[in-house]
Amino acid sequence: MDLNSRIKTAVEQSILRAQSQPSPVKLAEALEHAVLPGGARVRPTILLSVALACGDDKPQMADAAAAALEIIHCASLVHDDLPCFDNADIRRGKPTVHLAYSEPLAVLTGDSLIVMAFDVLTRAGAVDAERALALLGILSRQTGMPHGICAGQGWESESEIDLSAYHRSKTGALFVAATQMGAAAAGHDPEQWEELGARIGEAYQVADDLRDALCDEETLGKPVGQDNINARPNAVDQLGVRGAVTRLTDILSGAIASIPSCPGEAMLAQLVRKQAEALTPMVPSVARV
Repeated sequence: MDLNSRIKTAVEQSILRAQSQPSPVKLAEALEHAVLPGGARVRPTILLSVALACGDDKPQMADAAAAALEIIHCASLVHDDLPCFDNADIRRGKPTVHLAYSEPLAVLTGDSLIVMAFDVLTRAGAVDAERALALLGILSRQTGMPHGICAGQGWESESEIDLSAYHRSKTGALFVAATQMGAAAAGHDPEQWEELGARIGEAYQVADDLRDALCDEETLGKPVGQDNINARPNAVDQLGVRGAVTRLTDILSGAIASIPSCPGEAMLAQLVRKQAEALTPMVPSVARV
């Protein structure tokens, strides 16, 4: 199967398992609403690409890791959209979970997805217990405190924000998880892959800041101008549009240079370049602003 099919199959199987009857029907439906059909699946695609570059000798492990990572990401979006945070109406072009199913069910949906992600990795222990334990550790660190996505959300409640730490946690954490989990799923040392994940994550954060400042809701499939509305720090405010574009280009160049030596190094470099192209079609028009 191609990467998209592997991700789709693994995620759908996880959702179906959680919807087994008897279970609360509305919550079961909300789980599906939050995850399927999904967005670009960038993080699990990076994860599987790293696993392939490292040999992908146990694809069941990589598929479980990809599903768990995507499910955690979806959980973070459900919580991020809640009225107590961004109070968003639209996500991926459809009503957010709290509007479609109620705020209490949205909270439970996000919580259930987090637990589901770790359940997926626990089940993968039947394939390779040592690798599953490593994957659980990576995902735990990049989800919770002090440096995971929970910390990223927490920074928004501080009176003084460390912009670098905020971006590293808010956006970078799950990209670090993607590269490290891909390596660990294939039996390679995950620590060597931290820099690549951090650089890709920083690039996505800068690109997201640019989109939030410059694009419309129809283009993004979610509300725009959220950084200004919620008084959040962002690269455009700090560097200006031109400076943010320059920063994005520099980060992506550094990401390619940081790829560790592995059997699929050239293939992975091509993937990063492809991701760079997806991030930067706006650059020529932005540069004239």
